Amino acid sequence: MKKIVITNGKIITPFRIIPEGTVVITGSKITTVCEGKLDVGNANIIDAKGHYVSPGFIDIHVHGGGGFDFMDGDELGFLKIAELHAKYGTTAMVPTTLTSEKEHLIKTLDIYEQAHKNNKNGAEFLGLHLEGPYFAMNQRGAQDPRYIRDPDPQEYMEILQRSNLIARWSAAPERNGAMAFGRHLQEKGVLAAIAHTDAVYEEVVEAVENGYSLSTHLYSGMSGVSRKNAFRYAGVIESSLLMDELDVEIIADGIHLPAPLLKLIYKVKGPYKIALITDAMRAAGNPPGESILGNKQNGLKVIVEDDVAKLPDRTAFAGSVSTADRLVRNMIEMADVPLRDAILMMSTTPARIMGIQDRKGSLLTGKDADIVIFDRNIQIQETIIGGKRVYKKS
Repeated sequence: MKKIVITNGKIITPFRIIPEGTVVITGSKITTVCEGKLDVGNANIIDAKGHYVSPGFIDIHVHGGGGFDFMDGDELGFLKIAELHAKYGTTAMVPTTLTSEKEHLIKTLDIYEQAHKNNKNGAEFLGLHLEGPYFAMNQRGAQDPRYIRDPDPQEYMEILQRSNLIARWSAAPERNGAMAFGRHLQEKGVLAAIAHTDAVYEEVVEAVENGYSLSTHLYSGMSGVSRKNAFRYAGVIESSLLMDELDVEIIADGIHLPAPLLKLIYKVKGPYKIALITDAMRAAGNPPGESILGNKQNGLKVIVEDDVAKLPDRTAFAGSVSTADRLVRNMIEMADVPLRDAILMMSTTPARIMGIQDRKGSLLTGKDADIVIFDRNIQIQETIIGGKRVYKKS
């Protein structure tokens, strides 16, 4: 097999940054990570030019980009979204749906299955994330209220018959039937996540006991401290920060969460419990202006300005337009996080959360050759997925 040698780079490993190192790729795998230069012989040479060489970014919550949404019902959209985000360093992603009727979800599963087979030039698909429809109405955000409902065993069991296509499912644990739902997800090997919820601490504890292990976009669409009959109750925000059993994901676009909250989450949870996510909608990578969240035919009209999507009346955010490079840059510049920790949260931790740490998330011998080269400003110079060079900055 033809080898690729990346030389003259600052290599980011799980343990350190090698000031001047070499990475050797054989086929689709990393076969060497070392200090200095290495004479491999007949190989394609990539001169990193002193830039950083990093594990590829793993986005476990993304809805779209480049003018496409995974809910459009179009295989081409899946492929274009994957290609768009690869340009910004994402080498693997979990395509995410929105609350909808069952028939639409099943159709999306069919399209995903075909797109997965034909995805040659974009971020690898790791399975679908079903975001809803089992949510709290008060915390629905931009989710369509017409389809919000309690978990229905007949419905979710039918959908989960295709469980090899579903990687994670987000739900509100206080909904009737949510505990049985969490247990069933765990039995099927599907990650159960807490999202769009009004739960209090006691309900979160029960959820963790019944298989839930991740808080979806912490602070967004979830309860904080509340008062009932003069007594205070911790919400999902406080529960997620307090409980070591819960991983958290955060939209680090610098808008959904300002710098003080980014710093707080990092201080409390640390880089090994935090996954950075774009939660990007179709407008990611496009200029500001009008856009649509969800299906292009009947989705929610939004306006993109100030680097975020908003409802037309500007009363609330309606989605992120971020890309993975921006998340890393923001954690460094806004939250004062070291580069290596920012990369952990964009690669190693999401890989562990999704149960693929044996093959992705770090630059180690034997792992998939998913690699990003970027400069000191986290501007992507090159993206390699499975040993294939899919993007190079012109």
